[in-house]
Amino acid sequence: MVKSVTPKYNQLRLNKFGCYGLEGIVPHLEFTVTLQSNNLIPEQRYKKRQDIIYNLIKFLKESEGLGYRRISYKLNSWGIKTERGNIWNNSMVYSILKRRTQRDDRIENQRLIHFNPEISKLEIQYRSFD
Repeated sequence: MVKSVTPKYNQLRLNKFGCYGLEGIVPHLEFTVTLQSNNLIPEQRYKKRQDIIYNLIKFLKESEGLGYRRISYKLNSWGIKTERGNIWNNSMVYSILKRRTQRDDRIENQRLIHFNPEISKLEIQYRSFD
């Protein structure tokens, strides 16, 4: 009994690439590539005002040797408000320095880690083109 074979879409597509006569079982290689990244969202930058206030607080703390309470008194006496328009207190000044340090540490030690891609072993799989 002679069976007439009409080429399917895959066979027609293979014929375009010069793979004539691929019928039956055809071996091919399969593998898996695993990629990882911690850098999935854009980095949010500090606003210019936030950066200036941070540098001012850091200068007053390190160079002038002032404590958090005295820095808050100075900022309030100069008329500088917080980002939300409130007056400063010592815990806010401490938080500004602490959060910036935590953020910079997280970006450097967690976000910018480079992961090497993992490639599985090559395996021969068989597909049938009838």
